[in-house]
Amino acid sequence: MCDSLAIEHRLILPKHPQKNGMVERFNGRISDVIKLTYFASAEEVETTLKRYLTTYNHHVIQRNLGHLTPIQSIKQWQLDKPVLFKKKFIIIHF
Repeated sequence: MCDSLAIEHRLILPKHPQKNGMVERFNGRISDVIKLTYFASAEEVETTLKRYLTTYNHHVIQRNLGHLTPIQSIKQWQLDKPVLFKKKFIIIHF
């Protein structure tokens, strides 16, 4: 799935579960939204999740990101380390 979406899959080091904390909190919040909301259709679920993702990324300040939103943090990383945002191409010779 990651390859099909051009996403670089990275693993955390063993015995470092704290690195998953942000992901676990995010997944818990999504779980709460799903449990506390009645949806009449799959389209409503999809729309709600897309809205939540937009709200989370653009408006929810994260302490572990230096009190920035995820989008603000990514923009700062891009300014500080632009090489991380350049797509790597692999040339295969036949």
